[in-house]
Amino acid sequence: MLDIKAIRQNPDAVFLALKKRGMAFDLGRFQSLDARRKNAVIRAQALRAERKAASKRIGELIAEGKSLDEAKDEVDSVLSRLGSDLEAATVEADTAQSELHALLLETPNLPDDRVPDGASEDDNVEVLTWGEPQSTEFTARDHVDLGQALAQMDMDTASRIAGSRFSLLSDQLALLHRALTQFMLDQHTERHGYREVYVPYIVNETSLTGTGQLPKFAEDLFRLEGEQGYYLAPTAEVPVTNIARDRIFDADELGSSGLRFVAHTPCFRSEAGSYGRDTRGLIRQHQFEKVELVQLVRPEQSDAALEALTGHAEAILRALQLPYRKVMLCGGDLGFSSAITYDLEVWLPGQSAYREISSCSNFRDYQARRLQARWRNPKTGKPELLHTLNGSGLAVGRTLVAVMENGQQADGSILLPEAIRHYMRGAESIAAY
Repeated sequence: MLDIKAIRQNPDAVFLALKKRGMAFDLGRFQSLDARRKNAVIRAQALRAERKAASKRIGELIAEGKSLDEAKDEVDSVLSRLGSDLEAATVEADTAQSELHALLLETPNLPDDRVPDGASEDDNVEVLTWGEPQSTEFTARDHVDLGQALAQMDMDTASRIAGSRFSLLSDQLALLHRALTQFMLDQHTERHGYREVYVPYIVNETSLTGTGQLPKFAEDLFRLEGEQGYYLAPTAEVPVTNIARDRIFDADELGSSGLRFVAHTPCFRSEAGSYGRDTRGLIRQHQFEKVELVQLVRPEQSDAALEALTGHAEAILRALQLPYRKVMLCGGDLGFSSAITYDLEVWLPGQSAYREISSCSNFRDYQARRLQARWRNPKTGKPELLHTLNGSGLAVGRTLVAVMENGQQADGSILLPEAIRHYMRGAESIAAY
């Protein structure tokens, strides 16, 4: 969440920064709640001081000629009134604080100054392109047509088993899905120094609030019936980033470049806001898998860490010889918790378009403040908030789609990238049995 001190010190700057996202931050409500809280706290402090002074009045009243019982009765009457007033002031302070906290939980992160203006994905700015989309002498088919022709992708059976937006892969396509996952994990652990972790697929409300999915995006989540506060994880970002919740890391634990984690998990999303979009195939599913990259770094390292993390995701695309482009998201397309995001979009011949395959984001201290994820600065000896980053390295299903569509041949077979043939038991291509 945002630093409340920063809002107090420069409210106009916060209002203008959020306006870049297309959000009209209710500054008046914030200031009203903050003033209510402050006034109630001051009133409670004054009442506590008055109560302390009143409790000492018994001796003074006796010295003034009153009996002990008379002195006690008078003091008890005052203490009772003060206690009632103090309770009311405390409730008022707590209520204002709770409302203020709720407002901040609903408020997104401030965009980085480099984030371009814009209202939607149409306004994102291309940073680079890599690889040339290949031209073919035949009409390119999309992955669904290719998979069904191979008799290794069955969307109808998946729909009968679970419903729409699920898939069933078999034989070499199922192996390809597993091979891509293992290839990504090996690349990130062996080449880029990530520590592989296996994490829960079910997360609680506190974890989702810490990374920013709750309370804003409850409708996008699958909540478990009959369980109090448990959800299917929408992304490994949630359990992996929560490794740092309520912890203070020593500088030695962070090392020279922070902590790097990689995890392969299924992800579950209701896709509540995407009805009618990408209903065909594997692009937008209720259940899919990702290899997720998470970094926890010192604040001064986070800009460089974003470039490095994005580069690690790009390295997978390059190794697989998949043409892609890198774009910086504009203010209107920026994720709720992110300060700055690069999207990697892979070329899909079946759609004749670039489609997102990874989002790499720097959240600065926004998530860390919710999580109380900190490190102890040896220069000051005091705990300070970490910066958190994450990105897909990559989304496995969409990578499979890209390999299929970019490797398709005129006869419907799929030529496999050399980098993963070892993981495919030496196969150079996938063809119908």
